[in-house]
Amino acid sequence: MGVDNRRIAKNTLMLYFRMFVVMGISLATAGVTLRVLGSVDYGINAVLGGIVAMFSFLNGSLSGAASRFITFELGRGDKDRLNHVFNASLVIHLALGVLIVILSETIGLWFFYNKMIIPAERVSAAFWVLQLSILTVPLSLTQVPYGAVIIAHENMTIFAYVSVADAVVRLLTIYLLLVSPFDKLITLAVLGTSWSVATMIFYRVYCKRKYDETRLRLCVDWKMYGEMFRFAGSDLIGCTSVLLQGQGVNMLLNTFFGPVINAARGIAYAVQGQTTQFSGNFMTAVRPQIIKSYAAGDTEGMWRLVKRSGCYSYYLIWILALPFLLEADYVLKLWLGSYPEHTLSFFRLILVACLIQSLKTPRSAVFHAIGKLFVPNMISGTILCMSFPLAYIALRTGCEPESVFHATNIVMICSEISGLVILKMYYNYSILDYIGTVYLRCIAVTIVSFVVPYFGYSIFSPSFVRVLWTGMLTTLSVGLSALYIGIDKTERIKLFNVARRKISLIVAGA
Repeated sequence: MGVDNRRIAKNTLMLYFRMFVVMGISLATAGVTLRVLGSVDYGINAVLGGIVAMFSFLNGSLSGAASRFITFELGRGDKDRLNHVFNASLVIHLALGVLIVILSETIGLWFFYNKMIIPAERVSAAFWVLQLSILTVPLSLTQVPYGAVIIAHENMTIFAYVSVADAVVRLLTIYLLLVSPFDKLITLAVLGTSWSVATMIFYRVYCKRKYDETRLRLCVDWKMYGEMFRFAGSDLIGCTSVLLQGQGVNMLLNTFFGPVINAARGIAYAVQGQTTQFSGNFMTAVRPQIIKSYAAGDTEGMWRLVKRSGCYSYYLIWILALPFLLEADYVLKLWLGSYPEHTLSFFRLILVACLIQSLKTPRSAVFHAIGKLFVPNMISGTILCMSFPLAYIALRTGCEPESVFHATNIVMICSEISGLVILKMYYNYSILDYIGTVYLRCIAVTIVSFVVPYFGYSIFSPSFVRVLWTGMLTTLSVGLSALYIGIDKTERIKLFNVARRKISLIVAGA
C-alpha cells in the first residue's frame, strides 16, 4: 500500500475505534434519556436546536470553505498563506456567530412563541433550553477553523480520544439527570452546554500548542476574504437544502403534529447518526486525500480514490442498514421498551436516504477540490430544496408524516442524477464508466447480499438470537459480496496480499 493509503487506513481505524465506543454509549443513553424525559420533552429537546440551526445555514457553506482552503494550502505547503486563511476564517465565523445570536433572539423567539406547538406547562423550560442553545453559537462557530486544521493534518487520533471522553461524560450526564431534583429538560441542556464549551476550549488549546498556523493575528487580506466568501456563496444553496431537509422538515412536523412526532424523528435520527458514522468516518479520512491529490496535480489518483470511496462508503452503510431494516421493530423495543408512533417507518426511510447520500459524498469532494461549486449547487441544491415545499404540500393535503421522508428520498435521487451530468462540465470522465463502476456494483452487492440474511431472518421467530443471527449473516454476506462483486480483481488481489503480509507478521511475532 502507498503512503497515502496507509494514512487513510490508520485514520479510519482511529475513527472507528472512536465510533464503536461512542455508538454503544450514545444508543444506550438515548434510550434512558427518552424514558427520563418522556416523549414530549424529548421531542421539545430535539426540535429546539432547529431554531438556531435555521439561522446557521451560512455556517455550512463557510465551514466547507474553511476546510477546503486550509486543506488546499496545506497541500501546497504555503505556511504563511495557511495562517492567513485560518485567521480570515476565524473572523468570518465570529461575525456570523454574532449575527445568528441577534436573529435567534428576535425572529427565533417570535417563531418559538407563535408557531411552535409546545404544551403550555413546558414553555418556560423550553425557553431556557433555547437560550442555552443560543449561548453556544459563537463558540461552536469559531471552533470550525480549529477542527478544519486538525482534519487537514489528518490527525484523527485526537478526535478519537475526545469522543471517548465525550461518551464517558454522556454516561455521567445520564446519572446526574436521574438524580437531579431540578427540571430534567433544563438539567440536560445545562450539562450538555457545559461539556460542549469545555470541549471547544480543549481543541483551541491543543491547536495553539500543536499547529503554528493557528496563531492569532489580524488578517487584512481582503482578497482572501473575497475568495472565501465567493466559495462559500457557491455552496450556499447546497447548505440551505441540507437545512431544509433536516431542521426545516423537523419544524414542519412540529407545526402539523406536535412534539411527540419530533420525538419519533429524533429517535430515528439518533440511530441514523450512529449508522452513518461507518461511512462518515471513512470519508473524514479520505476527503483530505482527495483535495491534496488535486492540489498536487494528481487528478488520476484523485479520481481512482473517488470511485473506490464511493463504493466503500455505500458498503459500510449497507452492512449496518440491512440488519436494522430487517430487525428494526425488535431492536427498537429491546432498546426503548416502547417508542412513539411512526418511529419504525421514519427509521427505515431515513436509512434509505443514508444509502443514497453515501454515493454522493465522495463525488462532492471533487467539486470542493477544484473550487467549482456555483453551478452544481444552483442545480442540484435547488432540486434538493424542493423536498421542503413538497413535504409541506403533502402534509397540507392530509398525508401521513412519512410523506416528508418520501419527498426527501425522491429529490435526493433526482439530485444524484443531475450531479453526474454537472461534474462532466469540470472533470473529463465517463459517466457510463462511473455508473458501472460505482452504481451497478452497489446495486449488485445490495441484491446478492440481501438474500441470505433475509432467508435466515424469515425462518426464526423474533428474538435476541435472531438479531445476532441476522447480524452475523449480514456481515458475512455483505463482506463476501463486496469482495467478489463490489471491487475489481486488482483491488481484491491487493487486499489479499496485504492480509497475507499482516498474518505472516502476526505468526512471526508469535
